[in-house]
Amino acid sequence: MLVAREMSSSLSSRARNRENKADDKDTIYLNFDGLCEPVNPGGIATYGVLVRKGKVHLMEDSGLAFAKPWSDEASNNVAEYSALIKGLEWLKTNEFFDSRIIARGDSSLVINQINGKFKVKAKRIIELHRRARELIQQFRNLKFVWVDRSQNKEADRLSREAYRWIKREHPSPALKT
Repeated sequence: MLVAREMSSSLSSRARNRENKADDKDTIYLNFDGLCEPVNPGGIATYGVLVRKGKVHLMEDSGLAFAKPWSDEASNNVAEYSALIKGLEWLKTNEFFDSRIIARGDSSLVINQINGKFKVKAKRIIELHRRARELIQQFRNLKFVWVDRSQNKEADRLSREAYRWIKREHPSPALKT
């Protein structure tokens, strides 16, 4: 597993464009994002994930993260890991074990923890990190790339749509009478 930037600074612009176009046709891209609103932690944690090959969307998913709404377990980091795990589970179910996969997320914490650069200390994250690592080990050619939020708009949109939907089902405990 590698953390890499979208483009290597050592390649010329023309060479990068050729490389990216060639990769784009055969590469599977997994974009993931999570959020916890209106407060973090303790709000509603949701995720968004999409998988595409080239310009073809293979899968989109969003929903409640692996945490009960309005609980201490609900956090942005739990939501980010939930999105990653959901995407990896889909790739596993659809047997993409030997495909070239680039997982992209805008959480530097998750990317660096998955890559072993940051320690995992939070009790709630340890189990999610372990689950993600077990899934990751099943893929032969999987790399992780941190991307700016502006390059992760589709996954962000999915997590926000899930939040709006789930918020109606789980209003704030403070609003209940």
